[in-house]
Amino acid sequence: MTATRKPNPGGRWTDRLLAEGSDPDPRFTLANERTFLAWIRTALALIAGGIGLALAGDFVEPVLRHGLAVVFAATGALVAVLAFRRWLRTERALRREETLPPPALAPVMAYGIAVASIVLLVAVLVAQ
Repeated sequence: MTATRKPNPGGRWTDRLLAEGSDPDPRFTLANERTFLAWIRTALALIAGGIGLALAGDFVEPVLRHGLAVVFAATGALVAVLAFRRWLRTERALRREETLPPPALAPVMAYGIAVASIVLLVAVLVAQ
């Protein structure tokens, strides 16, 4: 699989991507797509968590509840954007036969969710 396309700098982003390097093994491209979809599921879960917090009633103080709801929903939107960026960078590296980019989003997500969970846990314990 060494098909390449002629570069079209003014074309669509897909044309520009496919013009680089050669087609990688389809298994790698499909694995990259599955990883992208996993990040999208994470983004949707964060957005749903934000909506759930916003509708939680008197479970947590209103100011904290709304603040956390906004943070969760905004983080979900950010994860969706960064998921596509990660997919594109990985696909480009696969086509160029370069080292794959490190998962910069993973540690941010892990620590961010941990901090938000601790804040929510403290808020729930204080409210009782």
